[in-house]
Amino acid sequence: MTDAANRCRLVLVTPDIADPGELGAIVADALRGGDVASVIIPQHGLDDKSFQRRCEALVPVVQAAGAAALVAGDTRVAGRVRADGLHLETGSEAMGEAVARHAPALIVGGGNARERHAALAIGEAQPDYLMFGSVSGDIKPEPHPKNLALAEWWADMIEIPCVLMGGTSIAFVEAMAATGAEFIAFGKAVFAEPTEAPRLVAEINAVLDEKAPRFSS
Repeated sequence: MTDAANRCRLVLVTPDIADPGELGAIVADALRGGDVASVIIPQHGLDDKSFQRRCEALVPVVQAAGAAALVAGDTRVAGRVRADGLHLETGSEAMGEAVARHAPALIVGGGNARERHAALAIGEAQPDYLMFGSVSGDIKPEPHPKNLALAEWWADMIEIPCVLMGGTSIAFVEAMAATGAEFIAFGKAVFAEPTEAPRLVAEINAVLDEKAPRFSS
């Protein structure tokens, strides 16, 4: 296995499974499959108390595996559960406020920028990363073509790392990594069949080891 630090790395988006303990076990199994840089925990429509219970179950599991646990959307929950960071699908103003308030104590990133101007505006806030695509945007097998193009443009022009959201199939890992994105993210593609998650994480890493461009140090 090659050094994952010098090539595109995997980000996981947790599924909507009601029982926190069951979800924690599924995520722990997935993380045993190979290198994962971070895990984004979306709220998936839960009320705040239920979301906090979900995060309380997941954050220690993610951190024990050496990945960063990123809570989506709720800054208060992120603080209460001692998460590593915040994932915010917001515009430039809200991102700037979050960076000013929470960085560098927490990783702050996200964005879901849909065109270049919005991406650059969010980038001016100096988040830790910018994401192209939404954590709930994996509705087709392939990543959205616009997100592929934006990630390639951004990776070639801007130093802030980017995350490219994938679709419901891992068949496009090589094409996603070829954009130069520092990270690629998958949710349903990995977790649709939970028992398959470790194998799929291993397969994604094998493709990245073999095919992903190497970054200069």
